[in-house]
Amino acid sequence: NMATKLLTPKQTGVRLNISDVTLANSRSTGTGITIPFIKLSNKAIRYRESDVEAYIDSHTYNHTGEIMEVL
Repeated sequence: NMATKLLTPKQTGVRLNISDVTLANSRSTGTGITIPFIKLSNKAIRYRESDVEAYIDSHTYNHTGEIMEVL
């Protein structure tokens, strides 16, 4: 069993090429970039690398018609 790699919001933002502020807004509103997160303490938020990869995979398309099929 591989150890779960946890990413900080900053690391996650770098992986997705978005700001950690965008991730914070999404966590707060529940809209936008919806990736499950772990709250270790009041200020320590982490994302499982596997959840980030799953998010990328689930938002990867071959053509724009596929996006409409999902919606």
